[in-house]
Amino acid sequence: MSGRLELDLRELLSFEPGGGLIHFAGQRAMLMDPVALGLLRKELISTLGMTAVRGIFTRLGFAHGWRMAETMKTALPWPDESAWRRAGGRLHTLQGQVLFEPVERRPEDGPAPFAEAYWRDSYEAEQHLLHLGRADQPVCWSLTGFASGYMSYCNGKPIYCLETRCVGQGDAVCQIVGKSAEEWGTECVEALRFYETQCMEGVLGQVTEALKQAEQQLRARRRTLARVVGEAEDASGLVARTEEMKRVLGLGRRAAKVDSTVLITGESGVGKERIARLIHDESGRAHKAFVAVNCAAVTESLLESELFGHAKGAFTGATSDRPGLFEAASGGTLFLDEVGEVPPSMQAKLLRVLQEKEVRRVGENQSRKVDVRVVAATNRHLLEEVNAGRFRQDLYYRLRVIELKIPPLRERREDILPLARLLLSEASERLGRKVSAFSPEAADQLLRYGWPGNVRELSNAIERAVALCEGARVERDDLPEEVREAPPSFLPGATPRTLEDMEREYILAVLARNEGNRSRTAEQLDIGLATLYRKLKQYGQLDAPN
Repeated sequence: MSGRLELDLRELLSFEPGGGLIHFAGQRAMLMDPVALGLLRKELISTLGMTAVRGIFTRLGFAHGWRMAETMKTALPWPDESAWRRAGGRLHTLQGQVLFEPVERRPEDGPAPFAEAYWRDSYEAEQHLLHLGRADQPVCWSLTGFASGYMSYCNGKPIYCLETRCVGQGDAVCQIVGKSAEEWGTECVEALRFYETQCMEGVLGQVTEALKQAEQQLRARRRTLARVVGEAEDASGLVARTEEMKRVLGLGRRAAKVDSTVLITGESGVGKERIARLIHDESGRAHKAFVAVNCAAVTESLLESELFGHAKGAFTGATSDRPGLFEAASGGTLFLDEVGEVPPSMQAKLLRVLQEKEVRRVGENQSRKVDVRVVAATNRHLLEEVNAGRFRQDLYYRLRVIELKIPPLRERREDILPLARLLLSEASERLGRKVSAFSPEAADQLLRYGWPGNVRELSNAIERAVALCEGARVERDDLPEEVREAPPSFLPGATPRTLEDMEREYILAVLARNEGNRSRTAEQLDIGLATLYRKLKQYGQLDAPN
């Protein structure tokens, strides 16, 4: 082996072709599916939080790198000690975790740090983006931990690697810098704490404490929900006072007990994904992944690869094999949102997967079995799309084994205030505001408005009100303009109103829209000013006419 350090995988990897133990550098090794690791990361983060999981993965990587350096010291006949020390980056590449590239520095770049490298095709960044989306911090935690552990052992002192750029947070490439604690100084104290050595008992203590806090938060949320809604909460956290919505939840729970495909229909913003999660959470697949994809947000050229995966070299940019979301959701539930937007060319392929329960990655000839429960959703009238020739009839009936129709919020008026109170509680906690109620006028306007954007619009309106209100309760003026100006609704509720009450409500609403100008109000109502004054006096408006 030359001093240039050209490690060959064939020198390090050994295995029996017929199966059995695999060894890397003389030590037992295992093959792991990166998607499984990505799903593990997602599960841990949802349970313990980003900070705790980053610490666990960083220390795991550090231990892996330390042990690898220790093993490699005697595994091969190194030409000199510097070659062994520099082998860490190449080992990362040979293990399939990341593609290591040295950084070419120019004189004007200043003195080089102790270690510096580019990382391309990081499996950790890829999996974080796949399962959790773009982060606001670097995400290659175990990879930086490995590099730190390897260099720390080789150099006999702690060397800490941190990412200065990361694909997982939207950068074009991952870049790491390694320095000793003294060289880092105080600039990265917060990041370096993830490398603090802790015994396993300490880590388990952290996990136990995090679980206790999660349980306490769940109990507190249920108490809050019961208090703001005014009745025992539904276990799913969904609010349903109207009989129609109760029926939807009941059907969803019954559908959860079987593996049939479910089609959820309803206008945009009614909560289709919440119902899909209810079906998953109450099914036998709850311990596995819930993977959601918005079919309308993925271009036609990428949708097949996104759903079914691709092989290396299948198209420009396919630099490695990549499983699709059907495989990522193995054993769990795949939620196809906006399925009505799937282009015709993909509909036949989707139908085949649903019928055969197997996928074929782009660029491959072999099929792979998948065990996935599919829940689809759309705001389109799919039967009309079928009749117009834009959606396959066979796919429509394959998706619509069980159909759940979620009514719009304007048809669920009994749910509006309970929902609003729950959203108020959540927004107040999220924004750190002490806002606990609605004024009678604000509550009345919430009921008057038609909510074309459904629950999503209601949630945004409540968050705006919490952010802007100055007191302990939301006033009418804190609501969005279109909500403030909503006229009375004449749709009958559970208890029909009298004509006299409806007339009073309407006259006062027009007066409020005209900012108290009675002359303009009388003109718009096509009644005399004296008649308007008489009615206002009857309603308790006793000040003189203008």
